[in-house]
Amino acid sequence: MIRVEVVLAWPDRVERRALELAEGATVADALAAAALPGADDCPAVSVHGILARPAQVLHDQDRVELLRPLLADPKDNRRRRARGG
Repeated sequence: MIRVEVVLAWPDRVERRALELAEGATVADALAAAALPGADDCPAVSVHGILARPAQVLHDQDRVELLRPLLADPKDNRRRRARGG
């Protein structure tokens, strides 16, 4: 058995699930087991901050993070700040 944590952070709250999964479990297995509300709206997943694919095998103490869609383009935000606006 391995222990992993699945996390989905919102601006005002954090949803998390601590799971025990079988050796060889994948990111997709962890997401299915966690069943976090709002997970279907997340376009990407990372493990310890590094983008991960659903078939990636997890290890003990991994942290699976659901990545929410960007609300604004970071390049546009930088340009706006550079213009002083």
